[in-house]
Amino acid sequence: MKLLSFSPTPIEEKRVGIYKNGKVIDLVKAYQIIYDAEPPNWFYDMKKLIEGGNGPLYLINKLMEENEEKLSLATLDADKIIYYPPIDNPEKIFLMAVNYKAHGQETSTSPPKEPYLFTKFNNTLIGHNQSVIIPKSSHKVDHEIELAVIIGKKGKYVNSSDAEKYIFGYTILNDISFRDKQFPSEGPYGMRWVHGKGMDTAAPLGPWIVTKDEIVNPHNLKLTLKVNGEIRQEGYTEDMIFRIDKIIEYVTDGITLKPGDIISTGTPPGVGLASGKYLRPGDVMEAEISNIGVLRNYVAEEK
Repeated sequence: MKLLSFSPTPIEEKRVGIYKNGKVIDLVKAYQIIYDAEPPNWFYDMKKLIEGGNGPLYLINKLMEENEEKLSLATLDADKIIYYPPIDNPEKIFLMAVNYKAHGQETSTSPPKEPYLFTKFNNTLIGHNQSVIIPKSSHKVDHEIELAVIIGKKGKYVNSSDAEKYIFGYTILNDISFRDKQFPSEGPYGMRWVHGKGMDTAAPLGPWIVTKDEIVNPHNLKLTLKVNGEIRQEGYTEDMIFRIDKIIEYVTDGITLKPGDIISTGTPPGVGLASGKYLRPGDVMEAEISNIGVLRNYVAEEK
């Protein structure tokens, strides 16, 4: 199933829904209509839903089996709702640097001998149809389409052979990068990861989470990123240097993953760092991954 965080209108509170056949089923309203009762808090917060394990998913499936006429009363136009990041309160956000062979080649970067991680914070997360803000302090703002893994249960020292058990689902993350901050011209300390990757709105996420049962092989997906309709990035997850099971094994070597944590798995070639084509105010980005969907974001200048 495709689960999203949204509001029906600007004045209504955030809740969880299901995207299906171009429509969104409001789980809060569906529960109220079918059971004439207030729904559990799972349906108001994706992280709580994931923490609930199989219980919330079982209840959602039961709701989806109900009378279509009743469900239609809780169905909304997917183009008229307000999208939020599917998860906006993860404890941890990990991202992989240079995890696609072709991306390493375009930036003349040698493949790492082990997974190379950096992090972002919750201030970076925005949802589908929201704007990436070009800050006053950066003029080389770049895009990086990535497959993101959403963690489903708590785990530490996870063996790669068991890694799939800890995955809840998959979504799209656009790793917005500020290259003039990431690669300063002077100084002995190397790259600046915090400002280079962590400014506000630097992690569009969504539009929804696809549960893992719907993606049999996450290493057989196509990634495409367009800016104003022009293809800038294109590649396949099979080009990953370190696969998802190995990344989870590496991350959990001393770090506890928790439900709702995000691991983004790297980007294919075509970034502005290599082409010189950076984002400008007014641009429209469309990040698409097969079997997931399209994450659309606008680019605006900080006022």
